[in-house]
Amino acid sequence: MLTELSQLRELLDKEHKPKKLVLAASEDAHSLNAVVRAAEQDIIRLVLVGDKEKTAGMAEILELDISKFEFIEASSPVEAVSKSVKIVHDGKADILMKGKVGTSDMLRSILSKDYGLRTGKLLSHFAYFEVETYHKLIGVTDVAMNIAPSLTEKISILNNSVKVLNSLGIENPKVAVLGAVEKVNTEMGATLDAALLSKMNQRDQILNCIVDGPLAFDNAISVESARHKEIKSDVAGDTDLLLMPDIEVGNVLYKSLVFFARAKVASMIVGASAPIVLTSRSDSEQAKFDSILLAAVVAKNLTKR
Repeated sequence: MLTELSQLRELLDKEHKPKKLVLAASEDAHSLNAVVRAAEQDIIRLVLVGDKEKTAGMAEILELDISKFEFIEASSPVEAVSKSVKIVHDGKADILMKGKVGTSDMLRSILSKDYGLRTGKLLSHFAYFEVETYHKLIGVTDVAMNIAPSLTEKISILNNSVKVLNSLGIENPKVAVLGAVEKVNTEMGATLDAALLSKMNQRDQILNCIVDGPLAFDNAISVESARHKEIKSDVAGDTDLLLMPDIEVGNVLYKSLVFFARAKVASMIVGASAPIVLTSRSDSEQAKFDSILLAAVVAKNLTKR
């Protein structure tokens, strides 16, 4: 059982051949620090794409030696993203990471029909939290991509994240589908979707996990709360993944955990042909490093499958 994000490092065995990561728009201090640190620890092999003069100047200020890394010049962040995505699309790199560029510009290239990273699956965001008050790492999805997902979209979001958890060695992750209450209410669409997802899992329409819902947040993560409400569930109080009803709930929970609970987080975009490290601008250098580590482990283990 994983209890700390640092344990992800242990999932990269001694025979691990570092996957190649491309940092798009490399002139970003936190990202540059994180990727160089990861490369120096042999977690990744690094390619920098961006404004070479600005990146070199920033590296000098940060006291980083980037001379040993491959560098591809780009005249603008948009061009940097385009070149970076093409490198991954052509199989010349394994992981894509967002630097100093807008998310919309990043996604535009990722979704390009000509050179993007489409697979026919829905893209979704997966965040993995280390929370001091919880007994293991816990996933949260989707907090950054899909605004108000339909039932069909929630199935894809759930499957994307379960695939990540399976790749981390969690064979049957416990998924709590959240609602404001733990009983089906026909006036609350999230509870109806939750009940349907739970039943689909019971009928083997959703595989490689255990799904229960609707569950309110308290009984999803607290055994005591579940007992108090007399909820019988294999998931309640031992959840591996929280499936959000919509992006607003997810985004608030994400930032509440980071800023109020001081939780550590690693996050990535899944559903593309390669892991994509796309963190919030407010995320720390450590969060970016942990996200690189998560992406490296996922990239390694998905290659095996």
